[in-house]
Amino acid sequence: MKFNKVLDDVKIYEAGKPIELVVREYGVDPKDIIKLASNENPYGTSPKVIKRIQEISQNMYMYPDDSMFQLKESLANKYNVESSNIIIGSGSDQILEFAIHAKCNKNSKILMAKTTFAMYEIYGKQTGATIIKTEDAQHNLEQFSKLYKEHNPEMVFLCLPNNPLGECLDTKDVYEFLKEIDSETLVIIDGAYSEYAKYKDENKKIIVDDLISKFPNVLYLGTFSKAYALGGMRVGYGIGKKDIIQNLYKLRPPFNITTLSLAAAIEALNDEEFVKECIAKNFEEMKRYEDYAEQKGFEYIPSYTNFITIKFDDKYISSEVAQNLLQRGIIVRDLTSYSMNAIRITIGKKEQNTKVFKQLDEVLDILK
Repeated sequence: MKFNKVLDDVKIYEAGKPIELVVREYGVDPKDIIKLASNENPYGTSPKVIKRIQEISQNMYMYPDDSMFQLKESLANKYNVESSNIIIGSGSDQILEFAIHAKCNKNSKILMAKTTFAMYEIYGKQTGATIIKTEDAQHNLEQFSKLYKEHNPEMVFLCLPNNPLGECLDTKDVYEFLKEIDSETLVIIDGAYSEYAKYKDENKKIIVDDLISKFPNVLYLGTFSKAYALGGMRVGYGIGKKDIIQNLYKLRPPFNITTLSLAAAIEALNDEEFVKECIAKNFEEMKRYEDYAEQKGFEYIPSYTNFITIKFDDKYISSEVAQNLLQRGIIVRDLTSYSMNAIRITIGKKEQNTKVFKQLDEVLDILK
């Protein structure tokens, strides 16, 4: 059977390995498995959200409010925008899919960092667009500017902070770059981890209403999957000028999030204290990973997220380290597919991280 030729050059996205796979393949007891590969909030979902889901679980047979009025109103209040500036998606990646399909075709070009969220390239190639990448793995705005002037792309992606590396540009530098961009170029600013970045450094904070007011060609993406601990509910959102949002709505299917997901997201916004506590613990524990890497002589990328990227020298191969940890029930992300001899580790709870350090010590001793 023949399929669209553009799919020949599209790679399948590799999600973090599930706990069930480790149980099946390695016989590890589920209670002994620590999943630190998908950047989920290890502290779980807010008790208030869980209570709300239990209260309305009998409504699962009903479609959600397709206007998503209450959620959009809550987000509008949070970001000081209008509800008409917001679109809700099944994860923020659905919004970026809408944006790419609304803007790009086989004659288009899309600019992004060399190492960034894989779905930018995957969705782009689905339209037949040409992908332009910087030479540096991390966001280098000088290279972005040079490539933008050279190629005049239809879209630009800035992942702030960047996944899977963890670095983040200062907002003032982003604004200076945006001033160079033509009004017909759609710029996506992916803020999936923005709650972590602004907690760690005010210079990384993006004021969304100011952003879209000054730059009407920008679409900001946010998600409930990370800091709000609703990864399993799949709720994201896009914020931009009304003409952008109206065009994205032409691609949105009806009822694109569930009744329970909608209720969970609304309730999550009512418990910001839970989110702040989780983020504070995240950076307390991240310091332990930084200290560990320094003690071992490993380079790491200073992170503004809920994960850390640790690079290995020639003594170790990241795929072997990740595989050995997996056999012990520790799930991390090997970055070999990004042409990096490194692993990405989600920052877990204190007791989880203590176990990771012990197991990693043993694995490194075996592999040296």
